[in-house]
Amino acid sequence: MNRKPIVTLAASVGAALVIGLGIGRFVLAPDTGHEGHNHAADGSGLADQSATAEPSTWTCSMHPQIQQPEPGDCPICGMDLIPLEKDSGTDEGPRVMSMSKSSKALAEIQTTAVQRGFPSTEVRLVGKLAYDETKEKSLTARFPARIDELFVNYTGIAVKRGEHLAKVYSPELLTAQRELLTSYRSDPSSSITAAAREKLRLWDLLPDQIDAILESGQAKDHFILRAPIGGVVVSKKVNEGDYVKTGESLFRIVDLDELWLYLDAYESDLAWLRYGQDVAFTVEAFPGETFHGQIAFIEPEVDSKTRTIQVRVNVPNEDRRLKPGMFAKGLVEAQLAEGGKVYAPEFAGKWISPMHPEIVKDGPGDCDICGMDLVPAEELGYVRDEEDEAPLYVPASAVMRTGKRAVVYIEKPDTERPTYEGREIVLGPRAGNQFLVAAGLDEGERVVTKGAFKIDSALQIQAKPSMMNPQGGGPAPGHNHGGDPAQGSEDHSGHQMSALEIAPEQASQLVGDYLEMQAALAGDDLEAAKASAKAMMETTGHSGELPALLHDMLAAKSLDALRKPHFEILSNAMIAAAKADPNAFDQSLTVMHCPMVYPNRGADWLQRSEPLQNPYFGAMMLKCGEVKETIEANSDAHQGHAH
Repeated sequence: MNRKPIVTLAASVGAALVIGLGIGRFVLAPDTGHEGHNHAADGSGLADQSATAEPSTWTCSMHPQIQQPEPGDCPICGMDLIPLEKDSGTDEGPRVMSMSKSSKALAEIQTTAVQRGFPSTEVRLVGKLAYDETKEKSLTARFPARIDELFVNYTGIAVKRGEHLAKVYSPELLTAQRELLTSYRSDPSSSITAAAREKLRLWDLLPDQIDAILESGQAKDHFILRAPIGGVVVSKKVNEGDYVKTGESLFRIVDLDELWLYLDAYESDLAWLRYGQDVAFTVEAFPGETFHGQIAFIEPEVDSKTRTIQVRVNVPNEDRRLKPGMFAKGLVEAQLAEGGKVYAPEFAGKWISPMHPEIVKDGPGDCDICGMDLVPAEELGYVRDEEDEAPLYVPASAVMRTGKRAVVYIEKPDTERPTYEGREIVLGPRAGNQFLVAAGLDEGERVVTKGAFKIDSALQIQAKPSMMNPQGGGPAPGHNHGGDPAQGSEDHSGHQMSALEIAPEQASQLVGDYLEMQAALAGDDLEAAKASAKAMMETTGHSGELPALLHDMLAAKSLDALRKPHFEILSNAMIAAAKADPNAFDQSLTVMHCPMVYPNRGADWLQRSEPLQNPYFGAMMLKCGEVKETIEANSDAHQGHAH
C-alpha cells in the first residue's frame, strides 16, 4: 500500500502542542551534559560536525515520559526513539525556525521548488450510453393502408437504408400511381408530372421506387415500405392485418454509428470541463479497452435531486460494439492555466462548432453538419497559445489550511543552519496533487513538503506565531483528540462520544488498514488490530486528532477497550469520508450496523463485502447485525439495500 503522510487539516491547537512538545525534545531540548550524537532517521548521514558522541538518553517524540539509555521502539506507540540532543532556535523573525542539520534529518524535512507550468488534473465521471437523438427516424403512415405482410416483425432487427420493412395495400396509393402514369404518358416534363412525382416522394417512396413505377408502366395494388435510413428497429407499433391511418407510427429506427454518452458531473468538476474536450471511457463489456468521445453539450442547470450536471459526449461507434444502456466510467484530463482556464495548445487559433465539437477549422466559417457559425476556441474557455504565462504551483502536501487561511513554510536560502519561515499565501484551484498559487510565492522558492507540521509545532513551543496559533504568545490548551466534549454525542451508557473528521483523500489511503483492523477485531485478535493501527500511523504521522485516537488504540489493554469507543469513532469518520466523496475510493464499501453495541442506537462499521463479520463482539456474536447500505466506488451516489 502506498502511504503518504497527510496532515489532518482539522487538527486542534492542542494536538499541535503535543507534537510540538515531542519535536521540542530534539529541536529545543536542554543540554543533558553529554555530547550530542548525529542520528539521522533517514540514514542520510546529515549531521553537525561537532556532534560526535553517542547520546545517553533516548525518548519518544509523542510520549516524552519514555526515556531509555539506548535506541529502540516506544513501548506505547512503537515509534522509533530519538536522541535528546542540544539544539536551539534563532530569533530571526516572528515565524522563523532554525535547526541543526541532524535535527532536520530527524524531523525528516523535505522541500521542493515552486514551479511554473500547466499542471494536470483528472476528472472522473460515471454515466450511461444512449441513442444519438439526431440519428433517430420515425416511419409513419403517409397514406391510409392495410399491413398485409411484415418483414420486420420484431424489434432489434438491424436494417440498411432501402431494405424492405412491410408490404401494404392502399387504394389511395394506387390512385396516386395512376395519376403519375397518366401525366407522364401525356408529358414527362410537365408540371403535373412533377407534382405527381413529388406527391409520391412525400409519401416516403424512394427515387428508385418511383422510377420502377414509370418503367413498368403499371400501378401496383401492393406496395413495399422501405427503410429511410440504416440502423436498428427499436420500436414496432403495427402487426400484420392492421389498418393504419395517415400519421400513425409504424416503426422507429435508430442509427447506432454514433452514440451519446451522458455523464454526471459535480459542480466542482465544471471548472475543468469544456466543449470539445476529449473524454476517455471504459465499459465492463470490454475490460482493458479505452474508448474516446468529445464533450458536445453541458446542461445549463443543476439537477435538484442528484446535485449533478449532465455532460453529453459524442461517441463514434462505426463497428457498433458499444450498446445503448451500457454503463461507462469516464476520465477527462485537463491542463490548467492562469485563472483556472483549460490550457489546450492544440486549439490555438482554431475555430470550433459549439454544437458539433468534432468540427474544428483553422478559421471562421460554418459547421459542416448544422450550419452554425464556428466560434474561437478562447470563447469556449481555452487558452489560445503558449504565450500566456504559466501559473505558479506547489505540491498539495506543502499547504497547511485552516478555515480561509493557507500557510506554507519556505526554506530560507544562504543560511548557516537549515532555517524555515512560515508564510500565508493565496491559493488557486487544486489540480490533482498540486495547488495553483495566486499570490504569496515566487518561482524558485523552496517550500516544505514534508515536516511542515513539526516546524509549526516547534514554533508554538517558542510562543511564536504559527499556522495553528497565528497570534503567537504561547500555545492553546492541551490535547483533546475528541474536540469539545460539549459538542459531542453521548451514548446511552453515559460515555461521551466525540466527533472526528477525516478528509476523503486521507481516508482512501487508510481504508486498507482499517479493513484489516475490522477483520482482526471480528477475529478477536488484539495484536493484529494494534498492528493495523500502527500501520495507519505510518500514513497519518503522529500529530493531530486521528493519530491521537490511534495512540489510544495502541494503549488499549483489551479488545473491549479498543472497540468501544475508539473503533466506533474511527468507523464513523471513515463512513462519513466515504459518503462525502465516493470517487476518492477505488473499491465499493458496505456499511454494516449492529443494534446491540449500545442500547437504543447500536454502532456502524465498514466492510469490503458480505458476509457480515461483527468487530464489536467477535466470535461471541459474529453474525449479529445487518447490511445498512453500499457506498459505490467511482459513483455519484450510494445506494441503500434493504435487508
